[in-house]
Amino acid sequence: MKKAAKLILLVLVVALFTQASNSCIGHKKQSGETDTVAIQKPCGPIFNPDSAITFTAKQCSFGPRIMNSPAHDACREWIVSKFAQYGCTVNQQKTNLTGYDGTQLRATNIIAQFNPKATRRILICAHWDSRPWADNDPDSTNHKKPVLAANDGASGVALMLEIARCLNSDSTFAGGVDFVCFDAEDWGVPTWEKNFIGNQEDTWALGAQYFAKNLPLSVKPEFGILVDMVGGEGAQFYQEGMSLKFAPKIVDKVWNAAHTIGYGSYFPKTTGGMVTDDHLPLNQYAGIPTIDIIAFYPDCEQSSFGPTWHTISDTMEHIDKNVMQAVGQTILQVLFKS
Repeated sequence: MKKAAKLILLVLVVALFTQASNSCIGHKKQSGETDTVAIQKPCGPIFNPDSAITFTAKQCSFGPRIMNSPAHDACREWIVSKFAQYGCTVNQQKTNLTGYDGTQLRATNIIAQFNPKATRRILICAHWDSRPWADNDPDSTNHKKPVLAANDGASGVALMLEIARCLNSDSTFAGGVDFVCFDAEDWGVPTWEKNFIGNQEDTWALGAQYFAKNLPLSVKPEFGILVDMVGGEGAQFYQEGMSLKFAPKIVDKVWNAAHTIGYGSYFPKTTGGMVTDDHLPLNQYAGIPTIDIIAFYPDCEQSSFGPTWHTISDTMEHIDKNVMQAVGQTILQVLFKS
């Protein structure tokens, strides 16, 4: 299932890291720190992490963006308006989806196309809904409380908005980008639900499943990049196993880009785990080779997705702008070098 107990460690090379104990924060970067020497100056505009932080905080200001809630509706309107502000043509793919418990979910996949007439296109995506239940919180009394989802949701959308802003301010980029905000990703079966019968993995990434099976794009992107939990303190991004299975060349492209511009320590060329996430339907149903840039904490006992994953502590206090800059600048490098 997505981001839970079925995460499979393929290779664990803890010896590569200088940690003396099991810590929930991995290789913590100091403020402004990148690699010691950047091999090349980044191509294209410079990603502004402060802008991305502002976009993250704005989403959180609506409250948890859980399905069928006023906060969810208000945040959707704001996301649509921001992509439009940055020159994108925005469409909303609306549908009713069925949650694991039979709940009818009013879902909207937000599709923002930058330079929609371009025939050579790249997909960048994230989910924008919040987990309704903090079922991984260390305090069991919080398990049925909603998650604010600063990292697990808002950070990915914020990163895309900042990239859209960068592209809109640049006159040299000739390609096309399809930004997609997937809905109903985090309605998967909670850990406290003992009566569910069926395939739990199918209960995650509902919006991405619908998108991939009802592809609303006139031009299929050459490849896709999913960003998930890209703002957590001390985050690193190992090479996710399903990404290596479906799109190994794109994995190489992205990780090489990170190392080229000095962010290699955030992107170790080491295999992490296999994750059920929004990239799987894109690969399996839409035929778009898509990778997942997703945080991985091999030494965190609470969760390999970090200490705030699916807890009430997934708040702005634990967002690291240096992590967001590393991921955002890497994706801009890929866009301008592809």
